[in-house]
Amino acid sequence: MAGAAPLWPAGVETQLPEPGAIPRPKAESPLDQALDSYIERYMPAMNAPGMTLGLATTNELVLREASYGYADVERKIHVDGTHLFQIGSISKSFVALVLLQLRDEGKLDLQRPVLEYLPDLPIVTEFGPVTVHHLLTHTSGLPDNLSLFSANPSDRLVQGFRPGEHFHYCNAGFDTLGMLAVKLDGRPWRILVEERIFKPLGMTATRGVITTADRERAATGYFAYWNDQVYPRQGRLDEAPSLVMDDTAGSIQSTPGAMARYLHMLLNRGQGPHSRIVSEESFALFSTPYIKAEEFSPTASYGYGIAVDTLDGHKILRHTGGMVAFASSIHVDLDGGVAAFASINAMQGYRPTAVTEYAVRLLRAQREGKLLPDIPTVPDPQQVDNAADYAGTLTAPDGRQLVFIAREKRLFLADGGEEIPLQHTGGDVFISTHAGRMARYGLHFGRKQSEPAAGPESNTRGAVVEVSYGPDWYVNSAYDGPKSFPVPAEYAQFVGRYQSDSPWNGCLRVYVLKGRLFADGTPLTPLGAALFRAGAEEWSPLTAEFRHIFQGKARLLNIGGADFWQAEVE
Repeated sequence: MAGAAPLWPAGVETQLPEPGAIPRPKAESPLDQALDSYIERYMPAMNAPGMTLGLATTNELVLREASYGYADVERKIHVDGTHLFQIGSISKSFVALVLLQLRDEGKLDLQRPVLEYLPDLPIVTEFGPVTVHHLLTHTSGLPDNLSLFSANPSDRLVQGFRPGEHFHYCNAGFDTLGMLAVKLDGRPWRILVEERIFKPLGMTATRGVITTADRERAATGYFAYWNDQVYPRQGRLDEAPSLVMDDTAGSIQSTPGAMARYLHMLLNRGQGPHSRIVSEESFALFSTPYIKAEEFSPTASYGYGIAVDTLDGHKILRHTGGMVAFASSIHVDLDGGVAAFASINAMQGYRPTAVTEYAVRLLRAQREGKLLPDIPTVPDPQQVDNAADYAGTLTAPDGRQLVFIAREKRLFLADGGEEIPLQHTGGDVFISTHAGRMARYGLHFGRKQSEPAAGPESNTRGAVVEVSYGPDWYVNSAYDGPKSFPVPAEYAQFVGRYQSDSPWNGCLRVYVLKGRLFADGTPLTPLGAALFRAGAEEWSPLTAEFRHIFQGKARLLNIGGADFWQAEVE
């Protein structure tokens, strides 16, 4: 897109190509042509350096494997079918299938408490025993920590709700399940998953762990250049550091052809090219929708390590994967007998789900002898139909003002004589597209709920009356609520910028807004002197604890098991 090329770090002269210039495979059919044309539009619009794609049907083991764009932007190395891409949380479905194999072998009871298998787990289950089933379905009540084990040996993962009551995504739960598989099988994860899944399916290029030994075979990954700012779609990218990971919540890296073989097995409900991977009964357990999981889609539920959904009336197995510098998606149409995998070598907050959905619709139409669906439009994040809802002047208690301008379905922020284009990120939230200008936080608009606003998109919502930008709060003349809020004195010792040395975490800021404490938009509810619940749900098991209060300031924040150190650098 003209004028929307990303800004690469100093020394990297190559920018992503314009539409029509992306390295792409040869299209052999009208279906290939339609899909490639969409991807050719999608990648520049989404600022994706490279993409890998695998397609399969019930009958074709690998219908198509294709690669697009760059595995290394600086060296102008094109992605090809041998490059490893990290598939992230799609790894969870592999963990589930390994455990179902162990169930088939009589070595595992899915309804047995996991502490009976792994008694030394650092978890507290005061709301009730956590079974293997609970971990497989993200219903254990445990927090979504990236790791089970903290630098503090006394730390424990503590439940927030009775197991089975809520869906709460939990990476630590699948790390636990990987350890359980290792204990019951007797071999390291990288070996047992290779012997149990990869070799039987012919996935010879796939690796069960991420290691520097495979770095020459792997695509270079990219992430946001500034980790202390919001990231707009066409933001500046940087090469991510090399990652070493054996956490089974997301440790697999693979190629498009290998992933197509995996999809083929899923389409055939556990049947591999030579033998079954799991029994028919176990595959039915794997693909049963146990609990609603709306973070995948409004209609999705969760099975065992996989989301279960519907698309155009068909049963779909789906999942996404997000890593430090990769994002992936699978869509498996069990009723239609077609499936797709896609992965990009950048992490920018989205997954290539639109690509796998369109691929599945194309494959299904071709199989049914119907006209191929039209190439979808890639949404422009700077265009919002109800931009006029947000236009106007809002004023802070100290007299500062923010002025928003709506023009041709776009919203701008007037700042220092310039107009900053704003990107819509969903709901009533926008972010700045200008690096360094109003880029520290998102702009969260609030509405008056007592009266409906005009317009087709707003007829059930109230008029916009307020906006917050981190700790700063502004209202317009229609706001009639309270304008002052009591703030506990102790909150002063918690506010500030906190920095992690992990590429997963980066930076976060803690601030007070309307009398409440927030960590980068996440509300913190007091549970103790320096302990808070993180999240809007009253049952959220995620906690934030401020530690080492020294000279009136917390020097460390532990949130979700990750440590962030206070850094007064602004």
